[in-house]
Parts: sequence; structure tokens; C-alpha cells
Amino acid sequence: MNFHKLFSTSLGIGYIGKGGGTYAAIFCCICWYLAWGGGTPPLFISLLITAIITFVGVWSSSVVEHIWGKDPQRVVIDEVAGMCIGLLFIPVKVKYVLCGLILFRFFDIVKPLYVRKMELLPGGWGIMMDDVLAGIYTNILLYAVVWFKLF
Repeated sequence: MNFHKLFSTSLGIGYIGKGGGTYAAIFCCICWYLAWGGGTPPLFISLLITAIITFVGVWSSSVVEHIWGKDPQRVVIDEVAGMCIGLLFIPVKVKYVLCGLILFRFFDIVKPLYVRKMELLPGGWGIMMDDVLAGIYTNILLYAVVWFKLF
């Protein structure tokens, strides 16, 4: 049980309360930059890490939802998974990581284009999939920024 609380709160970040999702996304960006800064992340390793965070996040979110209630605010591993998805395949430069953070938080907060509907999925799937979709939208737009050299 302690593993699920620790994992779903992203090592306790979720206990911060208000703004925990933003702090978790920032924490993810810092870790991503420190791990891969200056280049493009190795494809297999970055995909593997993102997949593990996502699927273990679904599992842990499902477990703690039975303790803390439906879509608990303390669960912020969904933001970490979404942020990882948003940064996949993107050169790891400060400007792109910051742009990714802004785009991801926009999609996560506003929840356009079926993002909100993902919350209707049962258990940990509903907790995680809205952020997964927000991460996918972030990645598409961020890839366009990189491709077209918008900055």
C-alpha cells in the first residue's frame, strides 16, 4: 500500500495540495532535462520509462482511489506520465521543455478535444488517460514548434 501512495503522489509531491499537478509536471521537466539535456533522448529508454510510469500509474491510481476516493487530488503521477509523453521525440533544450510544460498545463487544465471525456473511464484509467491525451496533444504541437523552427 505504501508503494502505491508513494508512486501515485510522485514521491510525495501530491501531498503539497493545491498546485500539486503543476509541481509534479515541473519536477518531471527537471528530471527529463537532467537525464537527457542537450540531446534527443534514446528512443527505447524514453519510451520504456514513459510506458512504465503510465501503466504503473494506472495500477497505483486504481489502488489509492479506493482509499482516497474518486480522482483524488493527491494523485499526480498522471501529470508526470502526461508530461513524459509531451516530451517524447523532442530535442531536450530548455526552450522546448518550457514550451512543453506550458502546452501540457494548458491542455490539462482546459481539457479540450475529448480530454475531459477520458476522466469518465473507470478507476486508474480515468485518472491517467486525460493526462495521457493532454500529453499527446502537447507532443504534436511541440513537434510542430521544433519542425517549423518557431523559436
